[in-house]
Order: sequence, then structure tokens, then C-alpha cells
Amino acid sequence: MIENLFSLEGKVALVTGGAKGIGAMISQGLVESGAKVYVSSRSAEACENFAQEMSKIGQCAALPADLSSLENIDNLVKELTQKESKIDILINNAGATWGHPLGDFPEKGWDKVMNLNVKSIFFLTQAMLPLLRAAASKESPSRVVNISSIMAEMPFVMNSWSYSPSKAALKQMTRNLANELTKEQILVNCIGPGFFPTKMTAFMDKKQMAGIAPIGRGGQASDIAGLVIYLCSKAGSFMAGNFIPLDGGILMK
Repeated sequence: MIENLFSLEGKVALVTGGAKGIGAMISQGLVESGAKVYVSSRSAEACENFAQEMSKIGQCAALPADLSSLENIDNLVKELTQKESKIDILINNAGATWGHPLGDFPEKGWDKVMNLNVKSIFFLTQAMLPLLRAAASKESPSRVVNISSIMAEMPFVMNSWSYSPSKAALKQMTRNLANELTKEQILVNCIGPGFFPTKMTAFMDKKQMAGIAPIGRGGQASDIAGLVIYLCSKAGSFMAGNFIPLDGGILMK
């Protein structure tokens, strides 16, 4: 039994923002666990290159898409539906941030972040429901994992005034979706990563990152991949509506 507890063999997943940063860490973990993974990204080149690299170790295919518009969301799901009759796992990772001082923070910095980090996740999940329902069963529920942030729970904005509210909204939306979908055997959970080495945290060096978390380091690929694999495998089949910080102890402070 234990050898199958964390296996994703035979599962099919879609990871948005899945070719870079935390998304790439998640995508690789899913591929290595046996899942067939579709990665979506705004950059078609990055998406294709990453999928080709992952195809050397498992099943991975690129589905480039800019999820900031409902039309693109619909087109992505239509393309996916042509390839698969069901989807076991949806990882809502695509997101954006915008840094600017409070006094003249622009409206477009609010709208872009809220639209991509909240609105697009809702409508992509909505559009994916037929595929998720097709895979769902009591023995093996479908999974939706939303990637929020510890910024949903702490006042550390770094001039990213729309980012923290968007991630807090995603945390609450996870609970609302779980309340609606758990009875359909679609389990929705949310992860709140701390500081991982990504483009978004490029302004910090390793020493700065290590100094923030009590554990004394930044996040690693195995940290986020391990938690996602747990939530999406048999091991996590009793998890629904949870917000799980993955921060090396930052929120304890």
C-alpha cells in the first residue's frame, strides 16, 4: 500500500504558469510522480521548451495561453478537451504582482493583479468542471490546488498593494469552492508558499531569503512539489477546503 500512497500514475494534470518558477517545480514533481502533465504559460517558447525537457523524464505537453481573458480561458479548455476526456488535477498557479509606492499606485496595477490572481482562477476552474467531474469518484476524487501566498495572512506588502488582497481572496475562494464541490468528489485546497527562488523574489539574495524564515533557508523545489503531490495523491484524499502555509515558519513570527 505504501508504495502507491503518493503515486500519481495514470493521472492527468493541468498546471497554469507551469513552465517557470514555482509552477515549474510543481510540474516536474507531478511528472516524476507518474502524472501526464499539461503546462500552460503566457510564453509559448518557455512552455514548449519546458515541456520538451520534462518529456525526457515522463509525459508532458505544452498548452500556451494567456489566462487574463475569458476568451483565452475558453480556448485553452476547448483545446484540452480535444486531447483528454477527463482531468484529475488542476493546479491554479498562474499569477502576477505589481510593485509601486502607495501614494501613486496605479489602477492598472490593481486590475491586472486581481484579474489574473482571482478572476481568471475562478473562471478557469468553472470551465474545467466538466473534465474534473468526468474524473471524479469516491475512490479517487479529482483535485484542485490553488497557489496563494503567505501574503494572504501577513502585512508584508513590499509595495505590492494588490498582491496580498488577491491572495487573501484566493484563500477564501478556495473555501467557497470546496464547500460547493466536495460533495461532487472534487477536492479543493490552497497552498500559501513563503519565499522561494523565483522571478518574483529575484530582488532577494539567498542570504536575505534565509534570514526571513526561522528554518534558515528559502523554499526548495522538493518542498512545494512534495506538498502538491500529497494533496493530489491517495495520501491527501481526505483534505478539502484547507489553506496550508509552506513558509519555513514565517507565520509563527
